[in-house]
Amino acid sequence: MEDINKIAVICGGSSPEREVSINSGNGVNVALLQLGFKSDLIDYCDIQDFNDLYDYELVFIALHGFEGENGELQARLDKMNIIFTGSKSSACRNTWNKNLCKKILNENSINTPNSILLNNLQNCSNDPFKSFHKKFGYKPNLFMKPCEDGSSIDIFKISNDEDYKKAKLNCLNLEREFIFEEEIGGKEFTVTIIGNQCYPVIEIKTKNDFYDYDAKYISDDTVLDQAKLSDNELNTINDIALRAFFALKCSGWARVDIIQDISGDFNVIEINTVPGMTSHSCVPKSASFMGLSYQDVIKEILSNV
Repeated sequence: MEDINKIAVICGGSSPEREVSINSGNGVNVALLQLGFKSDLIDYCDIQDFNDLYDYELVFIALHGFEGENGELQARLDKMNIIFTGSKSSACRNTWNKNLCKKILNENSINTPNSILLNNLQNCSNDPFKSFHKKFGYKPNLFMKPCEDGSSIDIFKISNDEDYKKAKLNCLNLEREFIFEEEIGGKEFTVTIIGNQCYPVIEIKTKNDFYDYDAKYISDDTVLDQAKLSDNELNTINDIALRAFFALKCSGWARVDIIQDISGDFNVIEINTVPGMTSHSCVPKSASFMGLSYQDVIKEILSNV
């Protein structure tokens, strides 16, 4: 990366994750400037002509949501022969769609919670509880999740028809695919991977009902602790995270979210190819357990482009 000097940090966009993305982009941009790079912060919504990106030697993608994570931006930059951070378009497609992600994980014998798919909840008469029970048996709680979204947006924990009705009323967009995923009680962990190396595992502790948007980005009560796992458990969770990373064709860097059930088994929830880099984010926190600063993390990401 010795030849890289001028970098465009793309963030913002029009998705519900816009605010988080701007916070990530600001953090990245400041770190790049502190490291001596020439760096410009660019809101994706302000890009009129993608040819302007030829003025830069690298694009740092800090764009969360569909515009930065569904693979279309990566495919476009690839076609333009512009170097960028993170995974290629195929990996982004694989991970952005939760149903496809789970399919690939299952095909590679990587544990992930069972789920069903419903195409559109706006005029959907299907009962998710009955549909799930028919396929997998009874589960007291399900998570309703949009197939394509991040930052826990439009994710609801539901236990009965009343919960389901409330979730639909509070949902930003019902006219898209949703998965209904079984709740797996246990401890929640996340594994940062940069350059095929697992960083210290984080255990996420929240007072909220689950690790929702508030717990991720707003609440000061959320605790990100270095996981207290046995050597065998650490080897297992890191192996699972790397297997998921490679099965989904990820590269550069990513974050793998995992739950350990009461039996001690690890289950992959999802893989994020453009992880958050805010003050509340797991990636810089994980790196801090190795004695690495925020700027050190940025250098590592750049060295693995």
